[in-house]
Amino acid sequence: MSLLDQLAEQHILAALREGELDDLPGAGQPLLLDDDSHVPKELRAGYRLLKNSGYLPPELEMRREAIELEQLLHGIDPQDESYELHTNRLHLLELRLRQAGMSTDFLHGGYGLKIKQHLSEDK
Repeated sequence: MSLLDQLAEQHILAALREGELDDLPGAGQPLLLDDDSHVPKELRAGYRLLKNSGYLPPELEMRREAIELEQLLHGIDPQDESYELHTNRLHLLELRLRQAGMSTDFLHGGYGLKIKQHLSEDK
């Protein structure tokens, strides 16, 4: 055990003795851990820090934005002047995701696709 580990252990034990950790939220509950078995052991702590701080790789950030735009478009009237702007942004994101080698099937559910086809036929 390294010196840093020993110091941390001492501080934890002191806090336990003084009761500082008694009333923490989730005390006595099992931890809900992410499945990080696909990540090498030496990278897991770093990945967890990045994830907990809200960092996403660029492709996943684009995917998140595309999902948000799709949900936004469902709530906007197609006659709204911002509808076309958001639609164009969504198409651009979809193109970039495909170029990055990611599937965009999540944007084209079966029912949603049929609605889009129906709406485009009405124009």
